[in-house]
Amino acid sequence: MALINSKTLLVLSTTFLLAACGPGTPVLPDDPNNEPTVEMPSEGNNSQGSTETPGVVETPEVTTPTTPEVPDEVVDGDEAILKLYDYLDPNHIVPTAGLKAAVLYFHKNKTSFKNQNVISVLDFSQKSTQKRWYFIDMKTGAVWNVHVSHGKGSDSNHDGFAEKFSNVSGSNASSLGFYKTAETYQGSNGYSLRLDGLSSTNSNARSRAIVVHGASYVQDSAVIQGRSWGCPAVSQANRDKVINLIKGGSLLYAFK
Repeated sequence: MALINSKTLLVLSTTFLLAACGPGTPVLPDDPNNEPTVEMPSEGNNSQGSTETPGVVETPEVTTPTTPEVPDEVVDGDEAILKLYDYLDPNHIVPTAGLKAAVLYFHKNKTSFKNQNVISVLDFSQKSTQKRWYFIDMKTGAVWNVHVSHGKGSDSNHDGFAEKFSNVSGSNASSLGFYKTAETYQGSNGYSLRLDGLSSTNSNARSRAIVVHGASYVQDSAVIQGRSWGCPAVSQANRDKVINLIKGGSLLYAFK
Protein backbone atom coordinates (compact mmCIF):
# COMPACT_ATOMS: atom_id res chain seq x y z
CA MET A 1 0.00 0.00 0.00
CA ALA A 2 1.37 3.41 -0.90
CA LEU A 3 2.33 5.62 1.99
CA ILE A 4 0.16 8.69 2.58
CA ASN A 5 2.23 11.80 3.22
CA SER A 6 1.50 14.32 5.99
CA LYS A 7 0.10 16.91 3.60
CA THR A 8 -2.46 14.44 2.29
CA LEU A 9 -3.44 13.49 5.83
CA LEU A 10 -3.94 17.16 6.71
CA VAL A 11 -6.21 17.68 3.72
CA LEU A 12 -8.19 14.54 4.54
CA SER A 13 -8.58 15.42 8.22
CA THR A 14 -9.80 18.93 7.38
CA THR A 15 -12.24 17.50 4.84
CA PHE A 16 -13.62 15.04 7.39
CA LEU A 17 -13.96 17.84 9.95
CA LEU A 18 -15.96 20.01 7.59
CA ALA A 19 -18.07 17.06 6.51
CA ALA A 20 -18.76 16.16 10.12
CA CYS A 21 -20.61 19.44 10.48
CA GLY A 22 -23.33 17.94 8.31
CA PRO A 23 -25.41 19.90 5.83
CA GLY A 24 -25.17 23.67 5.98
CA THR A 25 -22.27 26.06 6.29
CA PRO A 26 -18.76 24.57 6.58
CA VAL A 27 -16.88 25.44 9.77
CA LEU A 28 -13.15 26.11 9.75
CA PRO A 29 -11.14 24.69 12.66
CA ASP A 30 -9.33 27.05 15.02
CA ASP A 31 -5.58 27.27 14.75
CA PRO A 32 -4.26 24.72 17.32
CA ASN A 33 -1.68 27.30 18.40
CA ASN A 34 -4.52 29.50 19.59
CA GLU A 35 -5.99 26.91 21.94
CA PRO A 36 -5.26 27.86 25.58
CA THR A 37 -3.56 25.02 27.44
CA VAL A 38 -1.38 26.39 30.22
CA GLU A 39 -1.10 29.74 31.94
CA MET A 40 1.86 31.77 30.75
CA PRO A 41 3.05 35.28 31.66
CA SER A 42 1.79 38.19 29.60
CA GLU A 43 4.23 40.33 27.66
CA GLY A 44 2.14 43.39 28.44
CA ASN A 45 3.15 46.52 26.58
CA ASN A 46 6.41 45.14 25.24
CA SER A 47 6.74 46.59 21.76
CA GLN A 48 9.18 43.98 20.51
CA GLY A 49 8.37 40.51 19.22
CA SER A 50 5.08 38.71 19.47
CA THR A 51 2.43 39.58 22.04
CA GLU A 52 0.10 36.70 21.27
CA THR A 53 -0.44 35.98 24.96
CA PRO A 54 -1.82 32.48 25.60
CA GLY A 55 -5.10 32.22 27.48
CA VAL A 56 -5.53 30.74 30.91
CA VAL A 57 -7.12 27.47 31.87
CA GLU A 58 -9.90 29.10 33.91
CA THR A 59 -11.52 31.67 31.65
CA PRO A 60 -12.75 34.84 33.40
CA GLU A 61 -16.36 35.83 33.15
CA VAL A 62 -17.26 37.26 29.74
CA THR A 63 -19.67 40.16 29.66
CA THR A 64 -21.48 42.04 26.93
CA PRO A 65 -20.75 45.73 27.60
CA THR A 66 -22.13 48.70 25.74
CA THR A 67 -20.12 51.58 24.29
CA PRO A 68 -21.35 54.65 26.19
CA GLU A 69 -19.45 57.00 23.89
CA VAL A 70 -22.02 56.36 21.14
CA PRO A 71 -25.46 58.00 21.59
CA ASP A 72 -28.54 55.95 20.77
CA GLU A 73 -29.81 58.78 18.59
CA VAL A 74 -28.15 61.51 16.57
CA VAL A 75 -28.11 64.67 18.70
CA ASP A 76 -28.34 68.31 17.66
CA GLY A 77 -25.50 69.28 15.37
CA ASP A 78 -24.65 65.72 14.40
CA GLU A 79 -26.88 65.79 11.31
CA ALA A 80 -24.83 68.70 9.97
CA ILE A 81 -21.63 66.72 10.57
CA LEU A 82 -23.00 63.64 8.84
CA LYS A 83 -23.99 65.78 5.85
CA LEU A 84 -20.31 66.55 5.29
CA TYR A 85 -19.71 62.84 4.72
CA ASP A 86 -22.66 62.07 2.46
CA TYR A 87 -20.22 60.93 -0.24
CA LEU A 88 -19.05 57.95 1.82
CA ASP A 89 -20.23 54.46 0.91
CA PRO A 90 -22.17 55.34 -2.29
CA ASN A 91 -23.36 51.74 -2.68
CA HIS A 92 -24.63 51.58 0.93
CA ILE A 93 -22.93 48.37 1.99
CA VAL A 94 -21.67 49.53 5.39
CA PRO A 95 -24.17 49.07 8.25
CA THR A 96 -25.72 52.52 8.74
CA ALA A 97 -25.51 52.66 12.53
CA GLY A 98 -21.86 51.66 12.56
CA LEU A 99 -20.88 54.10 9.83
CA LYS A 100 -22.67 57.01 11.51
CA ALA A 101 -21.06 56.32 14.88
CA ALA A 102 -17.59 55.99 13.33
CA VAL A 103 -17.96 59.16 11.25
CA LEU A 104 -19.13 61.22 14.22
CA TYR A 105 -16.33 59.94 16.44
CA PHE A 106 -13.76 60.54 13.70
CA HIS A 107 -14.97 64.10 13.04
CA LYS A 108 -15.07 65.09 16.70
CA ASN A 109 -11.63 63.58 17.43
CA LYS A 110 -10.00 64.13 14.07
CA THR A 111 -6.76 65.57 15.41
CA SER A 112 -6.18 62.34 17.34
CA PHE A 113 -5.84 60.29 14.16
CA LYS A 114 -2.63 60.62 12.19
CA ASN A 115 -3.90 58.34 9.42
CA GLN A 116 -7.01 60.14 8.18
CA ASN A 117 -7.11 58.40 4.82
CA VAL A 118 -9.33 55.59 6.02
CA ILE A 119 -11.70 54.59 8.81
CA SER A 120 -12.92 51.05 9.34
CA VAL A 121 -16.06 49.53 10.80
CA LEU A 122 -16.33 45.96 12.12
CA ASP A 123 -19.89 44.69 12.55
CA PHE A 124 -19.92 41.84 15.10
CA SER A 125 -23.68 41.42 14.74
CA GLN A 126 -23.01 39.70 11.42
CA LYS A 127 -22.07 36.04 11.14
CA SER A 128 -18.43 35.31 10.38
CA THR A 129 -19.48 33.90 7.00
CA GLN A 130 -19.96 37.51 5.89
CA LYS A 131 -17.43 40.16 4.89
CA ARG A 132 -18.11 42.21 7.99
CA TRP A 133 -14.99 44.38 8.27
CA TYR A 134 -15.48 47.51 6.15
CA PHE A 135 -12.73 49.93 5.10
CA ILE A 136 -13.94 53.37 4.00
CA ASP A 137 -11.72 55.63 1.89
CA MET A 138 -12.21 59.09 3.38
CA LYS A 139 -11.20 60.79 0.15
CA THR A 140 -13.24 58.92 -2.43
CA GLY A 141 -15.89 57.29 -0.25
CA ALA A 142 -15.16 53.85 -1.74
CA VAL A 143 -15.56 50.79 0.47
CA TRP A 144 -13.67 47.51 0.62
CA ASN A 145 -14.72 44.70 2.98
CA VAL A 146 -13.21 41.40 4.08
CA HIS A 147 -13.85 38.35 6.27
CA VAL A 148 -12.53 38.58 9.82
CA SER A 149 -12.41 36.34 12.88
CA HIS A 150 -13.76 36.94 16.36
CA GLY A 151 -12.62 35.54 19.68
CA LYS A 152 -13.28 32.03 20.91
CA GLY A 153 -14.63 33.49 24.15
CA SER A 154 -17.22 35.42 22.16
CA ASP A 155 -18.55 32.32 20.36
CA SER A 156 -18.35 29.29 22.62
CA ASN A 157 -20.41 27.01 20.36
CA HIS A 158 -18.58 28.03 17.17
CA ASP A 159 -21.77 28.86 15.27
CA GLY A 160 -20.26 31.93 13.62
CA PHE A 161 -22.00 34.51 15.83
CA ALA A 162 -20.13 36.62 18.39
CA GLU A 163 -22.49 36.82 21.37
CA LYS A 164 -20.32 37.85 24.32
CA PHE A 165 -17.57 40.45 24.61
CA SER A 166 -14.97 41.25 27.22
CA ASN A 167 -12.16 43.64 28.12
CA VAL A 168 -10.67 41.10 30.54
CA SER A 169 -7.30 39.42 30.02
CA GLY A 170 -7.63 35.68 29.51
CA SER A 171 -11.25 35.85 28.31
CA ASN A 172 -10.22 35.10 24.70
CA ALA A 173 -13.14 37.32 23.68
CA SER A 174 -13.43 40.19 21.23
CA SER A 175 -13.93 43.71 22.57
CA LEU A 176 -16.34 46.37 21.33
CA GLY A 177 -15.57 50.07 20.98
CA PHE A 178 -13.33 52.57 19.24
CA TYR A 179 -9.68 51.74 18.53
CA LYS A 180 -6.70 53.61 17.16
CA THR A 181 -4.30 51.56 15.07
CA ALA A 182 -0.69 51.76 16.17
CA GLU A 183 2.68 50.30 15.14
CA THR A 184 3.44 47.20 13.12
CA TYR A 185 5.79 44.41 14.23
CA GLN A 186 6.94 40.90 13.35
CA GLY A 187 5.55 38.35 15.79
CA SER A 188 4.55 34.70 15.99
CA ASN A 189 1.90 35.38 13.34
CA GLY A 190 4.28 37.33 11.11
CA TYR A 191 3.46 40.88 10.07
CA SER A 192 1.03 42.25 12.67
CA LEU A 193 -0.50 45.54 13.84
CA ARG A 194 -1.04 46.68 17.39
CA LEU A 195 -4.30 48.32 18.50
CA ASP A 196 -5.00 50.79 21.30
CA GLY A 197 -8.49 50.81 22.81
CA LEU A 198 -10.14 54.22 23.16
CA SER A 199 -13.31 53.05 24.93
CA SER A 200 -13.98 51.74 28.42
CA THR A 201 -14.95 48.44 26.77
CA ASN A 202 -11.58 47.87 25.07
CA SER A 203 -9.09 49.83 27.17
CA ASN A 204 -7.00 46.70 27.77
CA ALA A 205 -6.51 45.92 24.08
CA ARG A 206 -2.77 46.52 24.10
CA SER A 207 -2.04 44.63 27.31
CA ARG A 208 -4.26 41.76 26.06
CA ALA A 209 -2.31 41.69 22.78
CA ILE A 210 -5.42 42.30 20.69
CA VAL A 211 -3.77 42.86 17.31
CA VAL A 212 -4.48 42.58 13.60
CA HIS A 213 -2.72 39.62 11.97
CA GLY A 214 -3.12 37.05 9.25
CA ALA A 215 -4.35 33.54 10.04
CA SER A 216 -4.76 30.25 8.23
CA TYR A 217 -8.11 29.77 10.00
CA VAL A 218 -9.61 32.72 8.11
CA GLN A 219 -10.51 32.27 4.45
CA ASP A 220 -11.96 34.57 1.81
CA SER A 221 -15.11 32.51 1.44
CA ALA A 222 -18.56 32.25 3.03
CA VAL A 223 -17.63 29.72 5.72
CA ILE A 224 -17.75 29.98 9.51
CA GLN A 225 -14.26 31.25 10.21
CA GLY A 226 -11.96 29.80 12.86
CA ARG A 227 -11.77 31.68 16.13
CA SER A 228 -8.90 33.72 17.57
CA TRP A 229 -8.08 34.69 21.15
CA GLY A 230 -9.91 37.97 20.56
CA CYS A 231 -7.84 39.37 17.70
CA PRO A 232 -9.49 40.57 14.48
CA ALA A 233 -7.55 38.15 12.27
CA VAL A 234 -7.88 38.22 8.47
CA SER A 235 -6.80 35.83 5.74
CA GLN A 236 -3.12 35.57 4.91
CA ALA A 237 -3.97 36.84 1.42
CA ASN A 238 -5.48 40.06 2.82
CA ARG A 239 -3.11 40.57 5.74
CA ASP A 240 -0.60 42.97 4.19
CA LYS A 241 -3.21 45.04 2.37
CA VAL A 242 -5.34 45.46 5.49
CA ILE A 243 -2.45 46.33 7.79
CA ASN A 244 -0.80 48.74 5.36
CA LEU A 245 -4.13 50.47 4.75
CA ILE A 246 -5.02 51.19 8.37
CA LYS A 247 -1.67 51.31 10.21
CA GLY A 248 -0.25 54.46 11.75
CA GLY A 249 -3.17 55.93 13.63
CA SER A 250 -6.49 55.31 11.89
CA LEU A 251 -9.89 54.79 13.51
CA LEU A 252 -11.41 51.33 13.88
CA TYR A 253 -14.91 50.95 15.32
CA ALA A 254 -16.11 47.50 16.42
CA PHE A 255 -19.78 47.25 17.34
CA LYS A 256 -22.71 44.85 17.60
